[in-house]
Amino acid sequence: MQWLLKIPVSLIGVLMLSMGLRWLMAPSGIASELGMPLLDGAGLSTQIGDLSAFFLCIGVFTLMGLSTRWPHWYYAAALLLGLTAFGRVLAWLLHGAAFLPKVIGPEVFFTVILLLAARILCTKSERPS
Repeated sequence: MQWLLKIPVSLIGVLMLSMGLRWLMAPSGIASELGMPLLDGAGLSTQIGDLSAFFLCIGVFTLMGLSTRWPHWYYAAALLLGLTAFGRVLAWLLHGAAFLPKVIGPEVFFTVILLLAARILCTKSERPS
């Protein structure tokens, strides 16, 4: 049964890593796919640096969870994704941003998958003390 959960967890990790690498290698393509303009100057540096780090961290944390079976890696990735979804909802409620259920939905779904992975794929005997 655990192998069934490892498939979507692996896909989440690889997807996030690929998005992070795209921010480093081809930022204009991923920026347009995410519905944002590619900035310039200091904004471009911040955009590429922050967004590549965000996606790379989620990908690395997820794959570290798979390889070490330590739940804190999944929790870190889930926290990043969950707070992103929460921030999007607040941006809509408080700041007039567009409401994006097609983006928020997968973020929440991925968060749930990662939290399940922390509970199901990690046993107490394998957790660090």
